Amino acid sequence: MDAATRASDDDRHRVVTALQQHTEAGRLNLDEYAERVGAVWAARTLGELATVTTDLPATPGPAPAADESRRELLLLLAVAGAALLLLALFMAVTR
Repeated sequence: MDAATRASDDDRHRVVTALQQHTEAGRLNLDEYAERVGAVWAARTLGELATVTTDLPATPGPAPAADESRRELLLLLAVAGAALLLLALFMAVTR
């Protein structure tokens, strides 16, 4: 990461999200949060964005959940299929 590289809105959103997490954890009060968010939106480079969080510990990034999401989707589809099968059996028996 080059500190002189221009920051994107996605970069700014990531820093604001990190600031929200730190505020929720009690590391920042609301005034500090508001001040830092203002600095985030005023930042033009990645280096300026980095200075907003230098005194805060790293926040864990989102866990890769692709496998877990796929597993949950397959489970949901299996339950839906079972429910349709039971419904079809019920309708066949009651006719």
